[in-house]
Amino acid sequence: MLRSKRLIIAILSLLALAGGLVVNAQYERTVTLRQNVNLRAAPSADAELIQTARAGMNFKIGGRTETGEWVRGILETGAVGWMVNGPTGLTTGELVEIPITRADAPFTLSPPPAAIAAPAGTAPDVAVPVAPRRAVGGFGYGGHMAGMDGGAFDWMRRAGMTWVKKQVRYSDGQSAGGYAEWINRAHENGFQILLGVVGQAGQINNPGYFERYAQFNAELAALGADAIEVWNEPNIDHEWPAGQIDPARYTEMLRLSYNAIKAANPGTMVISAAPAPTGAEGAFPGRVMNDNRFIAGMAAAGAANYMDCVGVHYNEGIVPPTARSGDPREPSDYYTRYLPAMIDVYHGAFGGRVPLCFTELGYLTPEGLGPLPGAFAWAGNVTLAQQAAWVAGAVNVAQNSRRVRMVIIWNINFTNYGADPMAGFAIIRPGNTCPACEALANR
Repeated sequence: MLRSKRLIIAILSLLALAGGLVVNAQYERTVTLRQNVNLRAAPSADAELIQTARAGMNFKIGGRTETGEWVRGILETGAVGWMVNGPTGLTTGELVEIPITRADAPFTLSPPPAAIAAPAGTAPDVAVPVAPRRAVGGFGYGGHMAGMDGGAFDWMRRAGMTWVKKQVRYSDGQSAGGYAEWINRAHENGFQILLGVVGQAGQINNPGYFERYAQFNAELAALGADAIEVWNEPNIDHEWPAGQIDPARYTEMLRLSYNAIKAANPGTMVISAAPAPTGAEGAFPGRVMNDNRFIAGMAAAGAANYMDCVGVHYNEGIVPPTARSGDPREPSDYYTRYLPAMIDVYHGAFGGRVPLCFTELGYLTPEGLGPLPGAFAWAGNVTLAQQAAWVAGAVNVAQNSRRVRMVIIWNINFTNYGADPMAGFAIIRPGNTCPACEALANR
């Protein structure tokens, strides 16, 4: 869709030029920004950041790139630079009227009059996304890392992985700058990076929290994050306030974050928060919402407009990834037990409009580590050989479904093995062996 839009703009630009508009012609148009957006020294998400312009500021435009994706102008503060055009609210017809401008051309326009800008970190209540949902073709897989060490990267390359995931625990008002090292480290090692950004359940009701969280995500996008998962498991009270679990309210968080991320870096993939796969709401009223009901509520609230990919978690399997029955637990037919059923339910919830991203997919085994704690005893009989075969098989099932864009293996190299036995999910095992990596390399 975005490629088609650029083509249309380019064609119309040629027509406009033929009609008299010329490159670098004197032109000015003042708009009021609809969304926070980064002003940069050149028309590139990698260019030097000059200023973060706030929603409500006036911006006088004097030129654009050939595709119309970027416009150049001056803020009411006097700062001159380039920004993506989405927050300007310009239509395609209005973009065509703006002359194509070289990045090094002199700029002579004076600042526009000051407007009453929205408070720092806020965004206006717009009903439509600032950018169309990104067309995410292809398929890729990777893993969630604890430490980003070279040995783990070597195993991941051996396994054919191209993505790495890290989780960010946001605290209200925090700056994103400290996470540039993670992004750069992943890129230096040849991997794309997904950042799962989750905050504090106790801070969600702070006034303006959603807007500040959205701006934090935008800063990560501007730093070069390839994908951002907006929150984590918002259907349980570990991550969302008890008694307030609400898919419509989560969708508002997603909307604000999507618009902020796309304004900062249109190339960053936005993934909705994967709910916890559970059917336990009857046992824990107010503390849990079943994941199928949660995603249905998201769909009803319009969440498909504000994501490139639907986040999914699958981490309780004790049967092969192709199975649709045979789980010994009760109820044996509950769909979260089976990978194909998870794909069916999540893809169907959004009418097949949006691909799926498994941001957590793993199999637990105690082999070589000792007995599992009681809450995880369901995986007590899973062997390391089964883990390896099932991880590789799950990637095959996901890819062959043609409904899944990404699989992130939970996990690569976590070592804690206590009440939450993360090391039992790890595919790099004690002694630096990785049977699952070998299975993935040979799938």
